[in-house]
Amino acid sequence: MPSEQANPFHSAQQQFDVAAELLNIPEGIRAILRVPQRELSVNFPVKMDNGSTKVFTGYRVQHNLSRGPAKGGIRYHPQVDLDEVRALAMWMTWKCALVNIPYGGAKGGVIVDPRQLTLGELERLTRRFATEISILLGPEKDIPAPDVNTNAQIMAWMMDTISMHRGYTVPAVITGKPVNIGGSLGRADATGRGVSLMVREMARRQNRNLESMAVVVQGFGNVGGVAAQLLHEMGCRVVGIADASGGYYRRNGLDIRAMQAYVASQPQRSLAGYKADGMEPLSNAELLELPCDVLIPAAMENQITDLNASRIRARLVVEGANGPTTPAADAVLADRGVTVVPDILANAGGVIVSYFEWVQGLQEFFWDEHDVNQKLERVMVGAFEQVYNLAQERRLPLRTAAYLVAVQRVADATLTRGVYP
Repeated sequence: MPSEQANPFHSAQQQFDVAAELLNIPEGIRAILRVPQRELSVNFPVKMDNGSTKVFTGYRVQHNLSRGPAKGGIRYHPQVDLDEVRALAMWMTWKCALVNIPYGGAKGGVIVDPRQLTLGELERLTRRFATEISILLGPEKDIPAPDVNTNAQIMAWMMDTISMHRGYTVPAVITGKPVNIGGSLGRADATGRGVSLMVREMARRQNRNLESMAVVVQGFGNVGGVAAQLLHEMGCRVVGIADASGGYYRRNGLDIRAMQAYVASQPQRSLAGYKADGMEPLSNAELLELPCDVLIPAAMENQITDLNASRIRARLVVEGANGPTTPAADAVLADRGVTVVPDILANAGGVIVSYFEWVQGLQEFFWDEHDVNQKLERVMVGAFEQVYNLAQERRLPLRTAAYLVAVQRVADATLTRGVYP
């Protein structure tokens, strides 16, 4: 249950402030990096199937461009607000810097529940929103990607809309597209794959056998579902899964493939109504507090807060979602000896393969899936080793170590470029 004080942008600023202080970042550079560089709010009309017109609100925020074009997803959710998008854009800046890809951070969102729209309404909303924010977009300017409640088809509509405006096809303006129009093999599974790699690497550092580890995953989409399946294949026992319909617990392990097949067969792509022998239903909040070795919050921000952190029973938290743990909760978990692999490292697989897709699109030369996954693993494991070694050397939490690496890179780029004019 989220804390009332857990404004995601304030959380993001607090996390930055800790690193900036430890790094002795000059005050002027801190002031630049604490806030987004550019924010666009749009209110736009959409024709509904019944002939009416409804006005929706959306945002595109660019936090920092010092290391390259802005990069970040688009989410469709009824709770989207400007502070959430600001936070997500800032986290993207650090994430790109941490894995050392040449992007700045951005994020976008529309206040909408896409499940309440028909396919035609969803397409019209997407194309109009893309048109409204198109003044910011371009392969060399700002490259969106999927996020919560958006997918490859929505990215295809966005890419097509921008291309129609330009008069020629611009595949590199969007990543996370279908493969048949310039998407990358391996992109759909990339974030979940990266999360599973972080669990594997932590298990190695802790001399743990993956076969002995019980895992709980909050979220069963492209991140949680893929991570659960890959960890199951590695030998972990996935005992808990949750999606928007609630939580599902089976002490001896859940059949992840059967659950994925069930979701694929449902119009709402939900686990609602799923049944299996020995399985217990529970709430999302209860799922987070299950006894397990590894907890993967892979849904939304503000899931582990000062209100429930003392009841988290996992010894390792690997953040599949952006901002699932508040700064206050971080302090509680650290005091209790719980290790947290932070979001800007754990879920960076998506933006890494988005970078690969962008590069492939610009070159019009495409790699096979084995190459993509191999390159992803090399980048993720390299970033993990740098963060883990720094954390050990300076006796810091992994999040603080990750921020030291990321913030230093962005501050250095900002200082080197100077303040215009």
